[in-house]
This record gives sequence, structure tokens and C-alpha cells, in this order.
Amino acid sequence: MHVLSLTSSLIFLFLFSVSHIPIFPAKHTISPPPALRQRQQRELSSDYYSKKCPQLENLVGSVTSQRFKEVPISAPATIRLFFHDCFVEGCDGSILIETEKGSKTLAEREAEENKDLRKEGFESIIKAKALVESHCPSRVSCSDILAIATRDFIHLAGGPYYQVKKGRWDGKRSTATNVPPNIPRSNSTVDQLIKLFASKGLTVEDLVVLSGSHTIGFAHCKSFIGRLYDFKGTKRPDPNLDPRLIKELRMSCPFTGGSSGVSLPLDATTPFVFDNGYFRGLGTKLGLLGSDQALFLDPRTKPITLEMSKDKQRFLKAFGDAMDKMGSIGVKRGRKHGEIRTDCRVFL
Repeated sequence: MHVLSLTSSLIFLFLFSVSHIPIFPAKHTISPPPALRQRQQRELSSDYYSKKCPQLENLVGSVTSQRFKEVPISAPATIRLFFHDCFVEGCDGSILIETEKGSKTLAEREAEENKDLRKEGFESIIKAKALVESHCPSRVSCSDILAIATRDFIHLAGGPYYQVKKGRWDGKRSTATNVPPNIPRSNSTVDQLIKLFASKGLTVEDLVVLSGSHTIGFAHCKSFIGRLYDFKGTKRPDPNLDPRLIKELRMSCPFTGGSSGVSLPLDATTPFVFDNGYFRGLGTKLGLLGSDQALFLDPRTKPITLEMSKDKQRFLKAFGDAMDKMGSIGVKRGRKHGEIRTDCRVFL
């Protein structure tokens, strides 16, 4: 295994500038009680639209395949959207809402933590929704389209193809103030991550496995620059970061100035392939974010990380299963709690 050459890194910077896909909220929130979570999962089904819109998956698939070919950055951008959506208010499409002109209440996507979400992710869902609406008007939720598109992009990039359970309704609330407690920090501790994921009904293994989405993610310099120059106030780089990688990263991310728009791959070995390279990288100190590398250092998460690094098929299967679980977080059902939007950007 080797670190990306500087030339390759510059190519990535030129073609694909995107921030990381955060799945590590720093604080935890109250999750639905187990009985409610189980009921939500039962209400979702893979054949939910078999009569309402039988061609749904093909319609969404035609958009995602075209976007993946023409705008490949749509893959990590859309995956990131799904994580952001599910960890704030649940998987209800609330991340897609735009702030109404003149409103003093900002929508989720306007939160400071969401301002670097890539437009390609939003565009992919808007295009898919428009096509679905032309065939199945007012029948399919934006949240279900986001879940399907995310699965499609994961599979197109080499990841697992798993059945997406459907039946989500779109949420009626999207508030920027709900975002900060639920969006990850690049230096989150394993304790913080475990508590947050547990509050969402996810296990320690789910935490590690879902972190594998970083196999095709990117991060801005600001997310890891402290590890390069002043780790925890030591004025020295993080000893758990490969010295060769530090040298190359410093060339793209100077200590002051000139790096605000720079993004680098979270998986330095196979940044455009959905595989277990991210986990192998953690074993050789190539984890870009401190919160990622911490998974290899903590005794509660290291064994799982090692297992995923050694068995690609085991990881892909586990990832599909974990995405199924995550996709049921806080789902809305029925008119009392949700709606079926015709335009994902505005409430009915």
C-alpha cells in the first residue's frame, strides 16, 4: 500500500473538490423508543410502491447512472446528504428544504455545518424527483427517492446493492438550529460517537461499518489541519498519521492561507472505489480525520476495523445491513407527521 503521489492528489483537487461525508455527530439526541423504531421498520417495505409506482427504482436508476457517468462527484455528495438527513430529524427529506424568502427561520441546509454540502447531491435528487413526478405524480416521497439514489450511487461506485425499504413520508419541519448537535466533528472521540449512534438505535459495529462510507469521501483541509501542524497543542503533527502522508498533505494544506477550498480524499489508496481501502488505510496510519483514525486506536472499535480491513465482502454485506438500519431512523408516516412533496425544496 502506498500514499497517493502529489501529482495524483493535484488531479483529484482539480477534478473533485468536495468536503467529507460526515457521519459523526458530536452530541447525541434522544432516540425513539425501541418499540417505535421496530414499528417504523415494519411499516417500511421494499415493495411499498409496487402498485403506486412500479417503475420507481428504474426511474431513479436512470438518473443516478447518468449522473454517475457525467458528474461522478454526485456519488459521495448524495451519500453525504442521506447521512445528514437521517441524523437530523430522521430520514425525512428535511435536508432538501430551502429557506423561504424573508423567513427568519433557516432550514437545515442553511446551517453553518451544512453550507459546504455539494450542489451535485441536491441536483441529483431534484432531477430524480422530477422524473418520478412525471410518471407517478404526488405518490413518491423525496425521502424515499434520496434513500434509493444513495443505494444506487453506492452500488455504482462498487459497493453493495441492498434492498431499500420504502414508505417514508417527508417531514414537515426543517430547522437549522437542530443541525449542530447532530453533525459530526472531525475530532470526535470514540465515546462521543458510540453514544450518538446508540441514541439512534445503532451499535458499535454499525458505527465502524458506516464509517466505511468514507471510502469515497473527501475532506477540506480545515478538518484535519491541526493533525499536520499542532496536534492537541503540542506544536507537532499527530504521531498516528503517516509521516509521508503528512509531508504530502502539507504541500496542499499550508498552515496559514491558501487552502480554504482544497479537499483531499479520505481514502488515499482507492478514493473513487467503494471498497474496504478506508479500513486498510487506518491500519497504516492513513486515516485523514482524527475521528476516523481513532476507530483503529480504541479497543472497542479496533477489532471491528481490523475485520473489515481483511474481508471486503464481509464489509460490503455489513454496510448494506447497516444502511438498512440507518434508513429507518426517525421515519415519518401518515399525514399527521408527514407529507408527500411534489417539489423536494418546499413544503406543501
